[in-house]
Amino acid sequence: MNFPSLGLLIIDEEQRFGVAQKEKIKKWHLGIDVLSLSATPIPRTLHMALVNGRDMSVIESPPEDRLPVETYVSEYNDGMIKEALERELRRGGRIYYISNRVSALESLSAKLRRLVPGISIKIAHGQMSEDALEDAMLSFYEGSCDMLLCTTIVENGLDVPLANTIIIDGADNFGLSQLYQMRGRVGRSSRLAYAYFVYQPNKALSEIAEKRLQAIRDFTELGAGFKIAMRDLEIRGAGNLLGPQQHGHITGIGFAAYCEMLEKTIERLKNGKTAEPEPEPVLEIQAEAYIPDSYIPDPRYKMELYRRFSELEYSQRDDLLDEVIDRFGNPPPEVEMLWRLAALKGLCRVLKIRGVNVRQGVIRLTFSEKAQVNPEAILKLLMEHPKTMALKNGQEQQLTYRIGASKKEPLAWLEQTLPKLVLEN
Repeated sequence: MNFPSLGLLIIDEEQRFGVAQKEKIKKWHLGIDVLSLSATPIPRTLHMALVNGRDMSVIESPPEDRLPVETYVSEYNDGMIKEALERELRRGGRIYYISNRVSALESLSAKLRRLVPGISIKIAHGQMSEDALEDAMLSFYEGSCDMLLCTTIVENGLDVPLANTIIIDGADNFGLSQLYQMRGRVGRSSRLAYAYFVYQPNKALSEIAEKRLQAIRDFTELGAGFKIAMRDLEIRGAGNLLGPQQHGHITGIGFAAYCEMLEKTIERLKNGKTAEPEPEPVLEIQAEAYIPDSYIPDPRYKMELYRRFSELEYSQRDDLLDEVIDRFGNPPPEVEMLWRLAALKGLCRVLKIRGVNVRQGVIRLTFSEKAQVNPEAILKLLMEHPKTMALKNGQEQQLTYRIGASKKEPLAWLEQTLPKLVLEN
């Protein structure tokens, strides 16, 4: 194909294309602008956006009257499946049942008919003839059958408003992006929809499969595709920015360490020198801040949360707390304190405060040489507290405040005061 004046390439469902395919299309014309659309970007694409290799826009507003899909992850159970099917049939809806074993679809169809006598089932998979597949799809769309028993052939493109229950059998064998895309087949109207992700009873799941299923269970709100993609990036890795691999082994060193290494390498290649990393702020505040076993007993989830607290950006503090509450319930005081300290540390990174020390009723803030603080806000603080606050000049400025007489909680004072020091753009 030849396009004499091609200027814009739009790639829909970008996660279904390989690097070689996308690069081949882009070679049709030099300097072409590319717009990629995806509910769940592949790790490589998402990471390129996060390191400013690509511009990114996120559409978070769902269509009017849409409801989040009720999501369940569990071992396969005949009773649960029977109840799910009968509930959908009672309200006149339709059902997707996904199984990726083509050879087992006929026997599975017979089993489901025994579970729910009278249910009308059509089978659809990619090995069928075009006419037979079209007939099955139209029957389901027009409502002449109750259930479409199929493979992942329905992962993209179908919009059946009355289909509001989906069951994914063998969910541990699918990728996170696939699970999210298949859940998106339901909940496309104002009706409450249900998604069941089931796996074989007593099966020992791999660590990666557990993480995928945990993610699909955790992120159920409308427009959660970006969060799903971020979790997929953490699980699978970022891949190669210049090579064909679209995922990698990021867990080997951690996402933050990987980004830091990448930033140093880019700086060295651009300027011939390595950017000096900013030292992490040091908080010396006595507090009970940890994750108790009674709140999160699984050490893997606990370590994951500790890591995310340590990397928390101040602007993302509320999002992380909402996610923690959604996944594990209301946090105990120790976890709430850990979150407050993590948020304070993130704010210190923004201000380039090297250290916060609270001891014997005195707060000491040590600023780095490149501190990003509003000098007028500092002067205002000094004027408000002429007897209890002092600014010590030197290579690294230090602000001290004797808080003992005011009976204020040091952490609460810091949370209230430090945001006022941020430079306005």
